[in-house]
Amino acid sequence: MNESLTSESLPKWNLDSLFPSIESQKYKDAVKNYKSGIENLSGLLKSSEISSDFSQWLSDYLNADNDVIALAQTLNAYSYIIYSVETTNTKFLNNLSEIEEIGTEYEQVVLKFKSILKENKTKLEKFYSDFPDFKEFKFLLDEALRETEHQMSAQEEKLASDLQRTGGNAWDRLHEQIISNMKAPDGKPFNTLRNDAYSEDAELRKKSYAQEIGLLKQNEIAFAACLNNLKGETVYLNKKRNWSSAIERALSSSRMSKKTLDSLISAIENSLPVWREYFKLKSACLKKNNLTASKSTKEGLAFYDLFAPLSAKNGSSKTWSFSQARDYIIAQYSSFSQEMGDFARHAFDNNWIDAAIYQGKVGGAYDEDFALNHESRILTNFTGAFSDVITLAHELGHAYHFSCLKGKKAAFFSYPMTLAETASTFAETIVKQDMLKKSSPEEKLLLLDIDLQDVSQVLVDILCRFYFEQSVFEERSKGELNSDDFCRLMKDAQEKSYGSGLNEERHEYMWAVKSHYYSTALDFYNFPYAFGQLFAAGLYMRYKKEGTSFAKTYSSLLSETGSMSCEDLCSKSGFDITKKDFWLSGIEMYRAEIEEFKKLI
Repeated sequence: MNESLTSESLPKWNLDSLFPSIESQKYKDAVKNYKSGIENLSGLLKSSEISSDFSQWLSDYLNADNDVIALAQTLNAYSYIIYSVETTNTKFLNNLSEIEEIGTEYEQVVLKFKSILKENKTKLEKFYSDFPDFKEFKFLLDEALRETEHQMSAQEEKLASDLQRTGGNAWDRLHEQIISNMKAPDGKPFNTLRNDAYSEDAELRKKSYAQEIGLLKQNEIAFAACLNNLKGETVYLNKKRNWSSAIERALSSSRMSKKTLDSLISAIENSLPVWREYFKLKSACLKKNNLTASKSTKEGLAFYDLFAPLSAKNGSSKTWSFSQARDYIIAQYSSFSQEMGDFARHAFDNNWIDAAIYQGKVGGAYDEDFALNHESRILTNFTGAFSDVITLAHELGHAYHFSCLKGKKAAFFSYPMTLAETASTFAETIVKQDMLKKSSPEEKLLLLDIDLQDVSQVLVDILCRFYFEQSVFEERSKGELNSDDFCRLMKDAQEKSYGSGLNEERHEYMWAVKSHYYSTALDFYNFPYAFGQLFAAGLYMRYKKEGTSFAKTYSSLLSETGSMSCEDLCSKSGFDITKKDFWLSGIEMYRAEIEEFKKLI
């Protein structure tokens, strides 16, 4: 790191406006209100008004439920974020478990509500007529009715929720705790080893890769037990809930159709030869300029060189200070929309971001939103690489998306990951495209590489993760899996996706790294990223045609993401996402970048 980064103190977030601490009266009151709100809903579920005046009852229930949703979302987010920066803090872990336990009670209320809704579905048209302000709830209530087809009995759902806290969720946390506390023999935290993949030092990249593999191998029995058991739980519960497959459940939660997914996957598969050419071009450039420690005679990249900078001297390889990243993101957001720029400034000025790297903190980056205050908090591990600037822009894009929902009821704050990733990807595209526009040919080559390596991860590596998870569910439905099985399936997935784009130095333990695999609630936490990447590309191209007037259209689009299916929302923007041609048109933007990269190289 250069002096500009090491001389400044990287920010940690300020949570006072949310809750000063879990010991504070404000937090205790919120938990108390959450519990009493659930009790109130339980009372409403027993009300005589259900049969005597269903419309009035449903209106009262939805209003009361909105308050509980806001409390549930806020308390779950808060309990997780404080734990995520101190994963071995027993107090925070116990608090997280307590909130989850209350959540299981709320889940029972929701299940009972859905059953009552199903029994009275013929009365819904009258309800919308009696209470026209609730017409906007039609999409959500129709969705709730469909979900009743995938419910076990109330007792079974209660037992499943209770057991999940010591089952799938516990395996998830074990994985998270091991990963966040692993250290190399020299004391370097595992997350720092991962960040070394972006280093200009070729020998360091290879050394850290080897140390990473070594640490993962040391813990492979524990990691495999985590993944095997929680995927086994998911397979069993999916059968009990009448899901034909994990992908059917994932599509339902993503609010998109199988036809759309098939078109998306097929388009990415068609683009693989182009991406493999990019990987080979990059490999040749690294070898030519002695910027790789790989001794392979094959033309593909070593896995540890996927994020290698093409030069140790030019602009994109500079170390950014956090304040430089702040000013740049605000400026680029403002160039698209003053509202978006002002939002980013507010987030920075009010310490919404935890950017430092330290032991006990989870790796990667995320955005968490809080319904009660309509605020967000962002976690990132900032090293000063340009990729970290992009990550920061990405997560702030999520937070801006949430800000566009301000004024709506909390029930509409929940939107599918497909559309969530659209907003974040659009935000980072603004930053990348600006930097490309004003760069010299030498700088442009480096920046194109940064963009292409990011997009290749979202398309090629995401396809790899999709193949891997698909095969895991197929094999786990037939029996137990161990670390050798997971390594074998990861090798197969990497070959199908990366193919000749990688040489023989690959990463068969990527299944142990990606936390998404370890969540019982996030099956196929992969294709939504590809959806977001290519939908964002389509939106960006429209912005280039329409100019600054598009900003209002964009914020309006984001405000409706919790109110309709992906197909309907995209149709409002003029896109038919069920057609393969739409996704191929998004890929064209990056195909052109690869051609330019080829010329410059």
